[in-house]
Amino acid sequence: MKRFSVQNINDMDYLYRINLINSCSGFKSANLLGTKSGEGKSNVAVFSSVTHIGSNPPLLGFFLRPTTVMRNTYENIKETKVFTVNHIHEPILEDAHHTSAKYAKQVSEFDMTNLEEEYINDCYAPFVKGVPVKMALKYIEEHPVKANSTILVVGQITELYIDESILQPDGFIDLTKAKVSAINGLDAYTTPVLKTRLSYQRPKPETAKK
Repeated sequence: MKRFSVQNINDMDYLYRINLINSCSGFKSANLLGTKSGEGKSNVAVFSSVTHIGSNPPLLGFFLRPTTVMRNTYENIKETKVFTVNHIHEPILEDAHHTSAKYAKQVSEFDMTNLEEEYINDCYAPFVKGVPVKMALKYIEEHPVKANSTILVVGQITELYIDESILQPDGFIDLTKAKVSAINGLDAYTTPVLKTRLSYQRPKPETAKK
């Protein structure tokens, strides 16, 4: 196996390093975060850091890069306290990825792509029309990561919308049926395939053999 020491990583070419370190953690979730400023300008941006934090209350978090430059999503969330999380699936891959381009705050990514805004049940922030799973969240708290000046933003799910064709009787959401994507590294998208579901595991007797 190829070995990389901390010194090797520190001395790497910038692009090689970010590709390597962004890939080594494994597949990541692929989501579009929808927000809107207090002045009514919508924003949508791709994030690969959305993660489950807890089920009761239902909490999700995402990591935000240092705010030394303009972060429209973050500013809108802090201003309005609401945002949406929308799963990226195969039909919108290219448009979803394009939202990573850095547009000025007055430019909506919805206007620069074929993604469509959708407003449901008086949620102030826009959803992405046509996605199989979408959530409205309210801002709860944030936690600075001192090691690299990133921020973990925590939100609580207030509304959850799921395509009924992928919702199983036990509450499991079969994302593979909807061709929901995952991100490998910074720019590689894949569509996972469900192989199996395994039962809840309990410890074996100490005398049991594998």
